[in-house]
Amino acid sequence: STISKDSLKASLLQLECHFTWTLLKKDVGLEALEETILDHIKFVVECNIRDYNILSYVCHLKNSNEEALRSLRKAEEAIQKYHPGEIARRSLVTWGNYAWIYYHMQRYEEAQTYVSKVENSRKKLSSTAHGKIQLPEICAEKGWALLRFGRNYFEKAKNCFENALESEPNNPDFNAGYAIAMYRLEDCAERYGDEITPCLEALKRAAELNPMDTTILALLALKLQRLHQGNEGERYIEEGLQKTPDFPVFLRHAAMFYRKKGEVNKAVEILKKALALTPNSVVLHHQLGLCYRTKVMQLKRTRYTPQEEVENLIQLAIVHFKTVINKKPVFFSAYADLANAYALGKRYEEAEETFQEVLQRNDLPCEDKQEICFNYGNFQHFHMKSDSNAIKYYIEGLKIEKDSPGKKRCNEAVEKLLKQKIQSGLADATDIGTLGLVHKLNGKKEEAIECYKNAIALDPNNEEYQNALVELQLSI
Repeated sequence: STISKDSLKASLLQLECHFTWTLLKKDVGLEALEETILDHIKFVVECNIRDYNILSYVCHLKNSNEEALRSLRKAEEAIQKYHPGEIARRSLVTWGNYAWIYYHMQRYEEAQTYVSKVENSRKKLSSTAHGKIQLPEICAEKGWALLRFGRNYFEKAKNCFENALESEPNNPDFNAGYAIAMYRLEDCAERYGDEITPCLEALKRAAELNPMDTTILALLALKLQRLHQGNEGERYIEEGLQKTPDFPVFLRHAAMFYRKKGEVNKAVEILKKALALTPNSVVLHHQLGLCYRTKVMQLKRTRYTPQEEVENLIQLAIVHFKTVINKKPVFFSAYADLANAYALGKRYEEAEETFQEVLQRNDLPCEDKQEICFNYGNFQHFHMKSDSNAIKYYIEGLKIEKDSPGKKRCNEAVEKLLKQKIQSGLADATDIGTLGLVHKLNGKKEEAIECYKNAIALDPNNEEYQNALVELQLSI
């Protein structure tokens, strides 16, 4: 009997699996994500089922469905090994992914077989509950998948772990996921100016329940460091180095801790060790680039700068940052890092090209664009000695609605630059009019009116300033 494609599609949409969790390809670098998962499989055996499931979805996104099926077979082997007593319950996500992949391969009979397996198992499992059940471990698996897809998903991930914790408040895995989601939300909030969600309690609770999970210990240390309790934080880092001296995810966080503490050489040593274990990790390359840049800044402040060493370090930073954007083109802040490294090495054309490449991307989020406008403005001001271009780009960042640290930095830079010019008596009408625009964008109407009046006094026929002035006076 031929299966109706439409009714099959309707059943597929009912399944809980990676294909129905709205994980979008545009939000990740597929190559980088695949490498991250493969590294995790190698080092965290207890997560293999979950990792092979998401790997099958990533393979599908890369158009290798055969490869995807291989990952699902590995997930099944892991289920038989670790959960021989509850195969059906533990296989629901795996079977759901099977059904979708067979559907995409137009193997509809096989897709239907897996849909039926899920439906029958759900019925058996819910004979105790009312009809449709929400299994906490599926909520958690969805949470872990969302965490892998980047910052647009962290809020949803937190909600998934919260749901799972309602059924099992003491489950170590659910608590770990919840704490990591909270930590990442707070991290983003600090970087992008969103509201901060406190994560300290969640991390402490997860650390109690997961004494061997050194990722949690490291995040707790970084959080304490931010709260100016670095000495207490360092105890957790040292404990983690004892427990998992060869776990790259932990090492990366430990290196970040030492870099922020100012012990850059120690951070570099740890990162090199981690990179030897997982040579493709984008985050490790990025962290190493940041360390080399920090060392350059330190050397430039010494009395006799060792020029050759500086050039060598700049070259290393460039190599690592280039690796990052090649492997993960949506790592937007790394473009500014790369461009700034070129600028440090006086390679201005390459810096310019890198800035332009990222500024012309149409998938560039507002907060990232503001941060890059700030960096590009600095490049124009400090390296190219073009204040008019600097001002233009600072204002471009200011014009974007989103309130972010990047916007604030653009604002401070452009105000400082214009006020210095005005105070030194070198300003023309354009500069004063531009300061008027800055005040207007910041909602400072009185100051804006003052500036436009002064600009018109110097340039009486300028329609732009006259129109702006009238508009402001009407809006008060």
